[in-house]
Amino acid sequence: MKIALGIEYDGRGFHGWQLQEQGTRTVQGAVEAALSKVAAHPLRVVCAGRTDAGVHAVGQVIHIETEARREPRNWLLGANANLPDDVNVAWVHPVAEDFHARFSATGRAYRYLILNRQARSSLLAGRATWVHRPLDAARMHLAGQALLGTHDFSSYRALGCQAKSPVRTLRRLEVERRGDLVALTVGADAFLHHMVRNIAGVLIAIGKGERPECWAADVLALRDRTLGGVTAPPDGLYFVRVDYPERFGIPRPDPSVVGW
Repeated sequence: MKIALGIEYDGRGFHGWQLQEQGTRTVQGAVEAALSKVAAHPLRVVCAGRTDAGVHAVGQVIHIETEARREPRNWLLGANANLPDDVNVAWVHPVAEDFHARFSATGRAYRYLILNRQARSSLLAGRATWVHRPLDAARMHLAGQALLGTHDFSSYRALGCQAKSPVRTLRRLEVERRGDLVALTVGADAFLHHMVRNIAGVLIAIGKGERPECWAADVLALRDRTLGGVTAPPDGLYFVRVDYPERFGIPRPDPSVVGW
C-alpha cells in the first residue's frame, strides 16, 4: 500500500526535518519511529519539502509504502499515540501507486509571521519573528510584487543551496497586517534553500524604511547572494500547503491554525 499523511509540527525542538547523525532530534526521525511502531516493521518516509531547524509546518505531506494493512483511523491514532507533543499526523489518505509526496507536487506555500510591536511576546516566542520598529506592510507588499513570475532567484537562495537551477516561478506574494501581526504569504512551484527567509529579510528592511521600495527588484536583478539582504530568522516561518493534482484527493490544510 502507498499512503499519504499530513504532518504538523512545532519546529523549535527539532534540528530540521531531515534525518541526521544518531542522537540528533529531527521531525523525520520522530515520524518514522512512530509509524514503524504502527506498521510493526521499519518504514522510511518521503516528504514534500524539507524544512530547516526552527521552521514549523501545518501542511507538510509525506508518503509511505508498507505491506501492513491498517485502516486510516488506525494509522492516525496509532501514530499520534507514539509521537511527541510537538509533532502530529493531521490526516491519512491511501493514494495511487504513482503518487509521490515530492515529485507529484505542483506547488507549495509558506507563511512568515512577524510580531510588529515595541514589546516582545512570551506567547509567540519562537512562533513569530519579533520586529520592534514599525513596518509598512503596504510598502512591503508592493515591493514584493516585482518578484512574481519566473526568475533566477540566485540572490534569494542560500550560498550552500544545492538545487541544480536557481530558476523558480513565484505565483503569489502577499503582505498583510492584522493588528500587531504582519504576515508574508508566498506560493511557488518550488522553493530554494532559505528563499522565503531571504525574501522576508529584504521586505522587512523595506518595511522599516531602511531600503527603497525598488530594492527587492534590484536584489533580484543582481543574481548574487552575497549582495542580498539579511536572512530572516526561522521563528516565524510555516510550511502551510502543498498542491497536487485533484485526482489524488489530497486534503487541504487549514492554515488558520497558525493564528492567521
